[in-house]
Amino acid sequence: MRYTLLAGSKDGMLLLARLLLMVLFVIFGWSKLMSFSESTAYMSSMGVPMPAVTAGIAVIMEFFVGIAIAIGFYTRPLAILLGFYTLAAAVIGHQFWNMVDPERIGAMINFYKNVSIAGGLLLLCIAGPGKYSLDRR
Repeated sequence: MRYTLLAGSKDGMLLLARLLLMVLFVIFGWSKLMSFSESTAYMSSMGVPMPAVTAGIAVIMEFFVGIAIAIGFYTRPLAILLGFYTLAAAVIGHQFWNMVDPERIGAMINFYKNVSIAGGLLLLCIAGPGKYSLDRR
């Protein structure tokens, strides 16, 4: 029973998982797109090289790749790509090891959330998007 409990709902659950994983990316990607100059200024304040290019990459990865995965388009390769992006964002944007409390706690939480999300994206890559997707796999 433990292996067949949701077997009949696999495709629906994969759709729900894709949507739940992508809601964060799409919302924050849209925010970066709509306030691009502020996103660029933030990237600059973080000391990221080429802040406008970096902000552009963030918009593409979070909003456009997020939408693609949500609808199940090129899901497996984009899930791996977004997973690597998420890990890079954790290392660049949430350097809790260089902070002191109370900022350190928030950065540590966000760092490990990113690591967990990357794990979910890896699972999505392995499982595939399911039949309720443009990939239909």
